[in-house]
Amino acid sequence: MGKTLKRSAAFTALARALAAGARGGPSLGTRLAALPRMIRATARGEYDGGLRIALMTAATAYIVSPIDLIPEFPLGIFGLADDAVMVTWLAGSVLAETQRFLEWEAHRSSVVPGQVIP
Repeated sequence: MGKTLKRSAAFTALARALAAGARGGPSLGTRLAALPRMIRATARGEYDGGLRIALMTAATAYIVSPIDLIPEFPLGIFGLADDAVMVTWLAGSVLAETQRFLEWEAHRSSVVPGQVIP
């Protein structure tokens, strides 16, 4: 049940992010260019993306790692399924998190440090 829910959330996030880009949202290039800034802002403690960036890093490591939970060679297409789910989740997560970061970055200039926003 939990894995199905996570997969459906990943697919939903991917569809939502792609639809936003198609409707005049940030382009894929803009989103990818925001990644280094997002990582720097998180490392400085300015942006709260630490856990999400850690999960995306772990997913990337899993995808490029030669070690799989379900090996491709003996299981064929079924062995590729876990990688496909991870790639889909990663793509949706990167798109959603960069969208969130770009919105945070845009509103950041209007925030005065030390003031509470109601």
